[in-house]
Parts: sequence; structure tokens; C-alpha cells
Amino acid sequence: MIDRQAVLHIPLSQYAFINSEISITLRIRVARDGLTRCVLHFGDRVCPSDPVIFSSLEMEKVATDLDFDYYEITFDSPYTRVCYYFELCDSDERLYLFADILSKVLPQERSEFYQYPFMRREEISTVPDWLKQAVVYNIFPDSFASEWRFIRGTPSETGWGSDVVLKSKLGGTIRGITANLDYIADLGFTCLYINPIFAAGEYHKYDVLDYFNVSPNMGTNEDFHELVSQAHSRGIRVIIDGVFNHCSWYFFAFDDVARNGERSKYKDWFYDLRFPVIRPENESIRPTYSSFAYERKMPKLNTSNPEVREYFMEVCEHWIRDYGVDGWRLDVANEVDRTFWRAFRQRSRAINPESVMIGEIWESSETWLQGDMFDSTMNYDFRKNCRDFFGTEAINATEFNARVTKMNYRYPTGILQGQLNLLDSHDVNRFFSYCQKDIRRLRLAEVFLFTAPGTPCVFYGDELGMDGDHEETLRGPMPWDAPFHDEREFFRTLVTLRRENKALIYGSYRALFMDEDGLYIYRRQLKEHTVTIALNARNHTAKLEDMDPLTDPMMSDGFEAGRLAPFGYAVWTQ
Repeated sequence: MIDRQAVLHIPLSQYAFINSEISITLRIRVARDGLTRCVLHFGDRVCPSDPVIFSSLEMEKVATDLDFDYYEITFDSPYTRVCYYFELCDSDERLYLFADILSKVLPQERSEFYQYPFMRREEISTVPDWLKQAVVYNIFPDSFASEWRFIRGTPSETGWGSDVVLKSKLGGTIRGITANLDYIADLGFTCLYINPIFAAGEYHKYDVLDYFNVSPNMGTNEDFHELVSQAHSRGIRVIIDGVFNHCSWYFFAFDDVARNGERSKYKDWFYDLRFPVIRPENESIRPTYSSFAYERKMPKLNTSNPEVREYFMEVCEHWIRDYGVDGWRLDVANEVDRTFWRAFRQRSRAINPESVMIGEIWESSETWLQGDMFDSTMNYDFRKNCRDFFGTEAINATEFNARVTKMNYRYPTGILQGQLNLLDSHDVNRFFSYCQKDIRRLRLAEVFLFTAPGTPCVFYGDELGMDGDHEETLRGPMPWDAPFHDEREFFRTLVTLRRENKALIYGSYRALFMDEDGLYIYRRQLKEHTVTIALNARNHTAKLEDMDPLTDPMMSDGFEAGRLAPFGYAVWTQ
């Protein structure tokens, strides 16, 4: 019998979306191994005949997790207005699914079927193609470089106004990044994501003082203009960090509120102000205003205030128009007013139709990825899943596949292809810290990063084996002169693999084999072109039984005669 509780289809969602004005994708979830056949029936929802004339298409089982199977079909529709239903079969039963009803008989009226009201071009994913094709290098400016192949590594302080000191911990500068663009280009990266560069007090630069200027202890506006120009000349895009949820407590508007109280014209610029506004020096004293994660020095901005919104729209336009940045990574994006993000998108796209918005959202982000706000989000679930499979061995290959399936099928295809996949960042431990000092584990995770759906993002120094499980080390100095593990050639190979195989950018993802241990095999396919990847994430040899191809991988480590060595991998292209 068909398990009715497991059946799920959600209209106008990641289960029903369009890829063009004629192409539509429909998905359905059912119990694992619960069907022998799944058929889509679709027709013209406004056809003049009655009843509606339906066409039938066999659906493909495309993925499986621990509990469910996922069926999918993508097809060109001759109709712009579509009604549809599903036919579900097992060995004993046939049921029809229409409008969230499972029944043995079909409804009488066309309005009772599922509907895709109109295949509007505005509903097509508009993630810029360059982001899907990009390989991203993430730089934490204070830690990367002071000059060519060098980071000073010592702290400094620079005065700013009468009350503020700008801090640097390791001495990285904008010019230091520019001086090492040849290094980044040689590795093959096509996009820089740079953590905050605006004038700010702390070394991390998330307590912003001035949104229109580069932090003076990091460089000048001219330095940044030169960085973007030089990056673009090498075919490298530039994404900068936008911190609009909060600011420094010495930001001009908050400073005015602290000094003038309720008489300040900026009193509505901040969230939950209570007067008098006091900047407590003692960390144990709770401030009389909302702040970022209880960080009293970072008061929370009221982004629903029209004046605040317009101020930051001008910031947005300034950096795109005057400096040519290609997009934004947006800090604490899920705590900011959504109307703010919709306006931000309109203003940025008006200047550069291919500018991107990447939200820092750690959880599932469906509601922010509807085409009216972000193009992408930072995929921290990707990191977590890789950590638990390749690093700590908390999960086996079957469990890893189940997580990957859920991760991949929570978004429409066009959105998935632009997700910013990462293994680490300035906010989490270095991935190598989970690898039990075995560089082979990191290599496996990097192979998956570069061959899974989405845009790969590498944190500076991972290619040199950087470790770190606390702030001082995970944001440590770039080891220019003394790499812990020199993996640069390996990264070049991965970048080349991805750039030369469009199946790794646009192709389907199918798990071919996974076991209760560490062997995981999957395939990316675009038309006739395939890339097949086998990963052995355990410390013993794995047999690749009944797999095709089994010989002559174009890239491998530990593959021989149908076997994978411990922590080995193999990649075949066809």
C-alpha cells in the first residue's frame, strides 16, 4: 500500500518552478521504495474543451534519503497556464494526487487540480550566470597580506576622530590584496569575496563607523579602486561585505543619540532605544538598546525606517557605481527588514543588472530566495555535512547522502546552482581542524566542494593547509613563507576541472552508490557529458563493484584496479 503520510507536493515552490518561459520542473516526495511508477499528467488550465485534455509523462526517481524518494520531471510545456496531477502506483494500488488530495478517482472540475497559474518571466531564477560559474576566494583583509607574499603579523592602532581608535591585529591592507592578485589568479579563482573594508574600530571591521570610506588603517579609497580595477583586468569579480544590521556605537547617528537623547533627529534610526542611551563600558551591564548578539558596541539599526533605508541605498549605489564592485555579501541578513532587501536589490540591479546579493543565513533560506531579495546564501549546511562525513566520521555515506539530498532539494535548480558552498569562513573553525591532522580528509572535502551543485568558496589559506579552532588561529596570518601543507597544485587542478566541465555547473546530481561506511559515488550530467566521482572517506580500501567506468580516471589519488585506497578519490569524465 502507498504510504499516504509520506506524499508531499507544494505548488509554486521548490517542488514546482519554471526554468524559462516554456520549461517547468515538477517534483514529488514519496516514501522510500514506496512506488513502482510515478506519472505526471498535465494540461492547459484554460483550454476551451471540457474536461481538460491531459498529456502524460513518466517521472524519474532522482534522489533518496533515509525516509523518502524524490521524483522529478523537467519538460517544455506548450501551455503558459498549466494544471496537473500525479498518478502514484505500487504493486497493489493506484492513487491520484491533486490539490493535496489523494484519491482513487479524479475530480470533476479543472479548478481541483494543481495549478501553475501563469509561467511568468518574472518568476524565472535571475541568479547571474557568472556567479554559477564562479570559483570564489574569501579574504579576511587584516590577516591576508601587507605587501607581496607578506603579512606584517603585528598589531597597530590608528586614531580616528577624537574618541575612536582603529585597530589592526595582523596588518593586512587593501594594497596587500592587490599585490597578490597574481597569486589568486594563478590558482584560477574568478571572484573575490572580501570581508568588511569600511572604516571600523575593531580589526574584524564589523563595527562600522563610516560606510562611504575604506578604513584608513587598511588603506584609502584610491587603493580599493585600484584593487577592483586590477581584479577586473584579470577576470576576477569583487564582492564586498555589507554590514547593515548594526553599526559602531560611535557611528555618527548613534553618537548623536547617545549625546542628545530624545532630542536627536536620529532617535528612530535604532532598534528598541530606551532613554537615556548609555554606552556601558562594563560588559556585564545590559545596554538600553538592541544590539548584534548582545555586543553592546554594535547597536542594531532600524532598517524599516525610511531614512535609514535611503541612507543605505546610497551606500549600495556608491560602491557599485563609483567603484565597480560586482555584488554584496550581506551580514546577519535574516535579522534585517525584508522590505529593505527588496529595495536594496532594485537599487543595485538598476546600476548593474548582474550585481549579486549573497545573504548570511545559516539555516534553510527558501523565503529569502524567491527572486525578490537574495540571489544566494552562504551554505553552512554544506560545511556541516562535509565536517561530519569527511572529518569527524559522525555519519556514514548513506547518512551523508540523505543530508545532501535534503540540502539539494530545498531550492529550485537555478537557485541551487548559485548557492555559496563553503567548508569554512571567518566565523567557524578551519575545516582542517576536523581532519584529525590528515590532509587526505581535507582533499576529499575539497573534491566534493568543487564537484557538488553550487558555487565553491575557499577561505584564504586553506590551500596552504591552515588549521584553527579559535579566533586567533582560524583568522590567523596567511602562511606565505611556511605553508602547513602546500595544496596549491591540487586546488589548481580542482578549479580547472570545474571550469572545463559544464556538467559540474549546470548538470544534474545523482547519487549512484553509498554504503553504511565511507564509500560514496555520484554523477553530474549535462546532456551526454558526465562527470563521475568516487570518494572513500574511511581508513581502509574500498571496492568499486559494478561501477562503470572503473578504469582510467582523469584525476585520482589512491585508485587502482577498481579499488580506492583509504581516503582516496577518483574522477572520471565522459
